[in-house]
Amino acid sequence: MDELRGVDERRRLLLSLGMLCYPFLAAAGVNQYAHGAGLVVGYLLLVAISGCYLALMIASMRSAWRVYWWLVAVMTVLAVLLAPLAHEGVLILAAVIVPSAAARVGVRTAVAVVALGAATCVVVPMVVPGWNTGGSWYFAVAVVFTALLVLAFSRTATANQQLREARAEVARLASEAERNRIARDLHDLLGHSLTAITVKSALARRLDPDAARAEMESVEQLARQALSDVRAAVSGYQDVTLAGELAKGRELLRAAGVAADLPTACDVVPPRRQELFGWVVREGVTNVVRHARAGRCTVELTASSVEVRDDGVGGPPGEGSGLDGLRARVTAAGGVLTAGPTQTGGWSLRVEAA
Repeated sequence: MDELRGVDERRRLLLSLGMLCYPFLAAAGVNQYAHGAGLVVGYLLLVAISGCYLALMIASMRSAWRVYWWLVAVMTVLAVLLAPLAHEGVLILAAVIVPSAAARVGVRTAVAVVALGAATCVVVPMVVPGWNTGGSWYFAVAVVFTALLVLAFSRTATANQQLREARAEVARLASEAERNRIARDLHDLLGHSLTAITVKSALARRLDPDAARAEMESVEQLARQALSDVRAAVSGYQDVTLAGELAKGRELLRAAGVAADLPTACDVVPPRRQELFGWVVREGVTNVVRHARAGRCTVELTASSVEVRDDGVGGPPGEGSGLDGLRARVTAAGGVLTAGPTQTGGWSLRVEAA
């Protein structure tokens, strides 16, 4: 995008240099009507007008609009001072001043400014004695043509700038969304795995050596799976299935000493909803083990809903990143998530799919 901005600036500079042909053409009028000191003054005025125009372009690139309008005013005053020395030749400078003013106002105002400039080129030679009226239409056409060129370029440059800003904003939002996705996935994936590792490690301490060895082998497998999950989260490919999460949830609840009342099959759930429901089961079971101090955990499945319910006495998990991330998934899928205490005690996490 910096390269595109540089291209626009070079094009603007090239157009600015091309506009300096008009002060050069005005010099013909100074040569024709001025003599001696007047000739020198006329040339100096043309140099000053050219310098003001270049400064005006720099002010435009830097968005120094107050300076910009002061320079337009100074150019206009210098052109008026040049009029007695160049006669009708000074009118060609309107092709510089009028488009410069029209480029920084609204469309209707710009049309009015250009029309007034063109009319001035036609009328002034008629009312000023000694001025040649033969080229007045030439000056008017030059004003209109140059104004259209400058306005078209200005609108294109503005559109390009807005496009660059929009692209930068899209890139920023995409980067932010990706960071949020990775944070959410890492929480959901590692939260479950680390909870299982913690529970199984605590369980292994209470068992005999053979049983403890089996639990630690399971811990090793969970650690490897956690590493694989981290890589999947970073790359954006998570393999989460409802059947897999039910099996993992049953094992986690067993290790935590919580009775698991989980379905043995998930065929009732349509394939398009199984991944989402898998995330719900993962988050719900993890929160039961972490927060609920429950004796039983129940998972109920229908074709359009999933509910994870416990009989615990602990407080709610709260609106942490886990539930926030899950709610974002559910909302993106068009579903509704509700979480809160049940009438019989305990806690319920329920998702209704669209």
